[in-house]
Amino acid sequence: MFRHPEFPEYALLDSGGGEKLERFGALVLRRPDPQALWRPHRSSAEWERADLSFERDPESGGKRGSWRARGSNPLARAPAPRWSMGFGGVRFWIEPTPFKHVGLFPEQAANWDFLQRAAPRLGTEQPRLLNLFGYTGVSSLVALRAGFAVTHVDASKTSLSWFGENQKESGLSAAPIRLVLDDALAFARREVRRKARYAGILVDPPHYGRGPKGEVWQFEEHIAPLMEACRELLDQRAFLVLSTYAIGFSPLAFSNLLAEFEGGRAVADELALPEERPAGPARFLPAGFCARFVRGFELDQEP
Repeated sequence: MFRHPEFPEYALLDSGGGEKLERFGALVLRRPDPQALWRPHRSSAEWERADLSFERDPESGGKRGSWRARGSNPLARAPAPRWSMGFGGVRFWIEPTPFKHVGLFPEQAANWDFLQRAAPRLGTEQPRLLNLFGYTGVSSLVALRAGFAVTHVDASKTSLSWFGENQKESGLSAAPIRLVLDDALAFARREVRRKARYAGILVDPPHYGRGPKGEVWQFEEHIAPLMEACRELLDQRAFLVLSTYAIGFSPLAFSNLLAEFEGGRAVADELALPEERPAGPARFLPAGFCARFVRGFELDQEP
């Protein structure tokens, strides 16, 4: 596993029985996770005290659902709960959605830590970073805070709007960032034609998605051509981070993809969340695969 850094405002409190119990800043959330095949270690009473619990809608085939508030916390009982939390000097909004997501993937903290450590090793005062499938932009905010000039690309107007609110909440409205509403592969190919270069590229694609003009993203079909475009966009001293969740491929497949990048070193492993356990052996919840390619500088990437 890649090392998960300190993240004081988040905690995985427990997992098991196909669910996870998490603290996001001010509230505790209970939501499904198919990776949690084992038994929980906390009591059922503790799980029942979660401020918000996600319940699947059977009519949607389990793809959608709703959040049920428990207890008396007024924030959880608001018509549309929304609150702020932070990491490494940036702030962002948490907002539970009907798809069980909340605007943050906490396992990505391992890659935020990597960004912070890589920035001073790139040999330039304001290295350029490309964040593809940027979502609500916590990675972009961490990169801005670390000194990168960021190009943030996403196909969703909602996600870009959410990022703008996160940027304002972080006090980074004047930071050097370019926001782009576009299909990731189409944009990367245009950047190749423009002969653009980046010191860092982040790629965190879904299994399936659509671009703003109806473009179809299918991981199996499009990840190889996207990596080919990214290979041409990387500077001589640069890195690339590829991460995925619920894709069905192994880290070895990612290692083979990045082995086609010349002159550097690639490592691939799992992202995982450590449980907060007062006693007993450590337990980690699998949260996706990740591969990192580094060229032109040395950086410890190991767990």
